Amino acid sequence: MTDIALINGQIVLPDQVVNGQALVVRAGKIAELVSENALTGELEIVDAQGGLITPGLIDIHIHGALGHTFNEPTDQAFEVILRENARRGVTALLATTATDAIANLAASLACAKRWMAEQEAGLHSGCAQLLGAHVEGPYFAPSQAGAQDPAHLRHPDDGTAAELLEFAECIRVMTYAPELPGALALTRRLVELGIVAAAGHSAAREEEVAPVIDAGLSHMIHLWSAQSTIVREGPWRKLGLLEVSLAYDDLTAEIICDNRHLPPTLMQLAYKCIGPDRLCAISDATSGAGLPDGARFRMGGMEYEVCDGVGMLFDRTAFAGSTTLLSQMLPILIHDVGIPIAHAVRMASLTPARVIGVADRKGSLEAGKDADLVIFDAGFSATRVMIGGEWIQ
Repeated sequence: MTDIALINGQIVLPDQVVNGQALVVRAGKIAELVSENALTGELEIVDAQGGLITPGLIDIHIHGALGHTFNEPTDQAFEVILRENARRGVTALLATTATDAIANLAASLACAKRWMAEQEAGLHSGCAQLLGAHVEGPYFAPSQAGAQDPAHLRHPDDGTAAELLEFAECIRVMTYAPELPGALALTRRLVELGIVAAAGHSAAREEEVAPVIDAGLSHMIHLWSAQSTIVREGPWRKLGLLEVSLAYDDLTAEIICDNRHLPPTLMQLAYKCIGPDRLCAISDATSGAGLPDGARFRMGGMEYEVCDGVGMLFDRTAFAGSTTLLSQMLPILIHDVGIPIAHAVRMASLTPARVIGVADRKGSLEAGKDADLVIFDAGFSATRVMIGGEWIQ
């Protein structure tokens, strides 16, 4: 690997954007930030041409792209999704599955496990790094299933979780409804295995989710989407999963930032309540990402349509995931929501890295971390992408 120095760029750190500095990469790692005037030694100089130099983005909740989904346990599907994300500046992600038959989910997890081993061995160059899997479902409340396939919904106490947890070494996150039978025991088992226990697609009340949080549940997926909220029972207000997500200080959470699932005001509310250290930007992109309006796509056993830049059920009663990849969400967070650049990038890099336990080597341009970085132009198109010290474009 060639040692390089990136100059003439706006370097995005977790709390600020730095100008007039050079970012030095040595042996596939971030080495240091130094004044451009102080560069010495044999370095290849890369001119960022005034662009933003950011850490590689990390998407911990993404189902697919370009007509393929991680529910397809094939090299072709994984290759298409991971290569397209890398091209856009998403240098690492979690293969997120949707509710499906247990055997199909196990096949997808087996494919993810093999793919990770092959990447570790140096294969699949040009693709985003697969950091593990996010198992979203099938343990969901029918009333909050959204676009998840109702034919395959289950309870955590039916014995099938053990089949999925045979792949625990590659599962980073598992999402389920905390009010379902067996959810408390599942939470304890996930914590034992070092898997992030996450709540979603849930009709839970605060009194149902609180014991599960005490047992170790720590993450809330896509706020306001398939998530219970406050109701009145007689004169009493009963809080739902949403209010718990916004109010409990020890939880991390996600928002889908495509400007379809949530209007800017709700994204502002999440940012103000939770902050960039605990709030992740995620794409929830489906196989419809990158396809034109009117295109049909599948997720699990269900079929959907791209309509007005978002996935939809055919009857238009619910969204079916986003069709926007994570890098395309940064200008929405910055320009429409009003979040500072450094915080918006942190929400799409360092914060998700912390959630899944890889912040010691991913998520920011700090010395010693993997040299995963992106140069974005003014329109947030990735002009150069580096993964592990190697340029992939």
